[in-house]
Amino acid sequence: MEERTYELVDIPSYFMCPISMQLMKDPVIVSSGITYDRGSIEKWLFSFKSTICPVTKQQISISDLTPNHTLRRLLQAWCTLNAHDRIPTPKAPVDRSQIVKLINGAKDSPKSRINCLRRLRSIAHRDESSRNQLLVSGAAEFLTSIVRRNDDVVSRDEALDILTKIELSDSDLKKFSADEFLQCALMRVFETGNCQSRAHAIALLKSALSVADPDHLIGSKPELFRHVTRVIEDKISSQATKSALKLLVELCPWGRNRIKAVEGGAVAVLIELLLETAERRSCELVLTILDQLCGCAEGRAELLRHGAGLAVVSKKIHRVSHVASERAVRILSSISKHSAGNGKVVQEMLQVGVVAKLCLVLQVGNSEKMKERAKEILRLHSRVWKDSSCIPSQLASSYPSS
Repeated sequence: MEERTYELVDIPSYFMCPISMQLMKDPVIVSSGITYDRGSIEKWLFSFKSTICPVTKQQISISDLTPNHTLRRLLQAWCTLNAHDRIPTPKAPVDRSQIVKLINGAKDSPKSRINCLRRLRSIAHRDESSRNQLLVSGAAEFLTSIVRRNDDVVSRDEALDILTKIELSDSDLKKFSADEFLQCALMRVFETGNCQSRAHAIALLKSALSVADPDHLIGSKPELFRHVTRVIEDKISSQATKSALKLLVELCPWGRNRIKAVEGGAVAVLIELLLETAERRSCELVLTILDQLCGCAEGRAELLRHGAGLAVVSKKIHRVSHVASERAVRILSSISKHSAGNGKVVQEMLQVGVVAKLCLVLQVGNSEKMKERAKEILRLHSRVWKDSSCIPSQLASSYPSS
């Protein structure tokens, strides 16, 4: 009832943030004299990388944000009078100079490093504004130096935890992806770290390599693929699994990375995951990677070597999403084109229901491209498949003519 009352009340324009056009919760004044909600102007400065005041077009900086206590008190009084939940008094923002002092102290005295990291972790878990202050205080460089050094497991794991909480800029992530010593340190985390630190490492790698230059992606080392595959296999967490899958999606199209992934055991692990999960996004990611890996002979051979490979791929058609169905048909197309002379594979496709599922694709409302791909597969092996008793009669009628 209170919410409806609030919706009917006209909000004074000076209580609205010029960026979000929502009621302000933590009003701050910038150097141009305009008041914004802290969250909105910090997002403008950090996420959009703009140093221009949206209203006046004058130069501003993150250090210019001054709490507008008078307006906040007026806001709180207005909310009380209009039966709206009172806006709480925001916590005092973390002082940038304190963070810098904390980091410098840890650099000068290794003994104080762990206490510094715990203080930084507390700040990172506080709110987005505090995490932004960490970034402008040079915390990212300090934390990556600890991971790179890797001389203390406790400090390294604390640093990894904080790095996953703060939103690193693209420029920081590019430096991250180009740093060979840092990459080697993360490989050691995968080898010796606990589940949580491995989950943090895979999340950081996924973010870094999503903005990396192609040269760095092409040069990915074989052990990286083994470690990423192991993260999926060990089922550390659903988030870690999705990070690992997204990382493989980024890596596999480049250079010889498909072969590296196959040699790292990715195909069998992905098929096992596909057998176990019905979650839409995970299935789509797995099928996307398998589609990429089936673009090479080694990937196709591994999929066929797995007893459930063909069956589970065809089973996902029409059971997950349109994207998953398209990827599955593409995988079957790759297998089919390169198995024209392999009677064993052609028979297996018939016996496990691949052919029946392809006939169903022609009957159900799918994209023309998917239907054409299904027809191509069916025509390619029509001599063996067309009159088979393995195809249900209601589906056999849709089998394309040669």
